[in-house]
Amino acid sequence: MDDERISLGPVTEAELPLFEALLADPQALGEYQWFGWRDPGRFRRRWLENGLLGDDQSVLAVLSGGGFAGFVAWRRKGSVGLASCWNIGAQLRPEARGRGIGTEAQRLLVDYLFAHTPVMRLEADTEDTNLAEQRALEKCGFTREGVRRSATFRDGAWRDVVRYSLLRTDPRP
Repeated sequence: MDDERISLGPVTEAELPLFEALLADPQALGEYQWFGWRDPGRFRRRWLENGLLGDDQSVLAVLSGGGFAGFVAWRRKGSVGLASCWNIGAQLRPEARGRGIGTEAQRLLVDYLFAHTPVMRLEADTEDTNLAEQRALEKCGFTREGVRRSATFRDGAWRDVVRYSLLRTDPRP
């Protein structure tokens, strides 16, 4: 990460093309995030509607050194109201990976969600072979809860997914 300042903020109109390009490029998304072609205009429509900041799912840009490095996202899981939790995720541009930016972005997202929403629980899921994301979650204080067998379909095969959680009351590194 060097001396790069990592921050989160709403996706701006200037960042929207970079955000859309990342999501439309199988190579840029990387091994664990390509699930096939989707409606290329879906995020622009959501951005025009609510700036990608909704009640049940939201996206923030990850900024590194002032430039767009990727995004973090969260969506409501479980029942409505106070009993629900957030499921979080992150996606970085290829040139931003492997430098601690994703770990710091997820740490900032955890702080943000616990400060601005009343949820008790955050969850994150990743494929069992995605060791880098598992390390990042553990560095943020998440606890590995277990493996959900054949929980996601990607690249022609069903894959196991590891579930992580972090409670508001858990100690943080």
